[in-house]
Amino acid sequence: MTSGMARTSEQDKDLMSRLADAGEEALQRLSDLPGGQRAVAALNDLRARVDELGKKVRGIDALEARVAKLEREVAGLRKSPARRSAERKPT
Repeated sequence: MTSGMARTSEQDKDLMSRLADAGEEALQRLSDLPGGQRAVAALNDLRARVDELGKKVRGIDALEARVAKLEREVAGLRKSPARRSAERKPT
């Protein structure tokens, strides 16, 4: 690793640390305001709901794949009985 890359990585970590500290400080100031506790509680509730929604949305891709597979199977079954009945008829 070059020294330039190391410095950039350290700067990124420093920036992220500063942003995290600023965010924590902003939340602390917000909770000190009148009605701030309710605002912080609402934000925490919102975060929990967004996390839950994200988990559900991630599961949609798997469900779509399952539905597509089942649709192909059903389409295959629709074609199969017609062939079988035609094969059974005496000619």
